[in-house]
Amino acid sequence: MIEVLVVDDDVRVARVNAAYVAKVAGFRVAAEAHSAAEALRRLEELPDLDLVLLDHYLPDETGLAVVREMRRRGHQTDVIMVTAARDVSTVQAAMRHGALQYLVKPFAFAGLRAKLEAYAHLRRTLDGGGDAEQSEVDRIFGALSAGSEPALPKGHSPTTAETVRRALMTAEGPLSAQDVADGTGLSRQTAQRYLKLLERTGRATLSLKYGDAGRPEHRYVWATRA
Repeated sequence: MIEVLVVDDDVRVARVNAAYVAKVAGFRVAAEAHSAAEALRRLEELPDLDLVLLDHYLPDETGLAVVREMRRRGHQTDVIMVTAARDVSTVQAAMRHGALQYLVKPFAFAGLRAKLEAYAHLRRTLDGGGDAEQSEVDRIFGALSAGSEPALPKGHSPTTAETVRRALMTAEGPLSAQDVADGTGLSRQTAQRYLKLLERTGRATLSLKYGDAGRPEHRYVWATRA
């Protein structure tokens, strides 16, 4: 089993990501952490960790600072960044510090599964050891070239999509478009448009709440809670 540490400042988001990891064959969540200090402590406590799914925005340090400190302490645990940080400088710095993959939020289960399966393939490729011809080197580097999720449709904002995604992921139960609008400051129409997008792409599940009269209310829940 590939032992994974899931790091995210939001406890509920960490739980969702951990649930995603647990659904991929061959992976097991060894622990969760919600700050840089806790992540580094877990690394000390769990020497057999193979992989860290690391958010960049943590309350005490950035994810990149965690990677730098990991390497300074001699931890060679592999890292996949899982974060809403999408500026090129952060992506470049993650590469320079040895992050194997970079998954931009929002994403569905399929997006993370593709990264994890590519990572597992890389490990199998490397386990053979020995010398490598150019063709084998190409296969090793190509092992991480997993497909990404399709880009958002034209006219959709990644920031708004992440706002609606977080509203669903952190909710105690199903939300209507008006619930999302009230909680995020978006207009009801905008919330409805992004909720429909999440439902079409399988990230959210739609249910109908029937009242005494009139049309039923559309309510949405993050797919892993359906």
